[in-house]
Amino acid sequence: MSDRPANETAGVEYGPLGPGHAPEKDPLKGLRGVMAGTLVMEAISFALVLTVILRVDGGAYWTTVNWVSVTVLSLAFLVLAFLQRYSWAITATVVLQVVALAGFLIHPSMGIVALLFIAVWAYILYLRSNLIERMRRGLLTTQHM
Repeated sequence: MSDRPANETAGVEYGPLGPGHAPEKDPLKGLRGVMAGTLVMEAISFALVLTVILRVDGGAYWTTVNWVSVTVLSLAFLVLAFLQRYSWAITATVVLQVVALAGFLIHPSMGIVALLFIAVWAYILYLRSNLIERMRRGLLTTQHM
């Protein structure tokens, strides 16, 4: 006889109702919508950096390299918002966050916005991992209906 609890099998500790079945509605699909919305907000926020680099210090930061890189990064965030259904999209999002952090080289305000969104993405990825773990253990309500 094993000294493991009855609801624990092969290293997975299930909830009191057992593993349950696949949820009726995919909760990760809703989370992908949140991630896409966050990327759209991020694209808008980075596009607004264009006005900052144009106006601050009489346009001293308004160089071709700066405004092109800000525009390309904003468009990359916007395009990636529509690609969240693919498995590689989260990796691409994290890579773009690191690229956005290099915005400190363009203007400090861009770097601060990047830090803010990196914190948001860290929280979203934490929620995603928590949701996946809860699904694996059968702790979602929709797995037992």
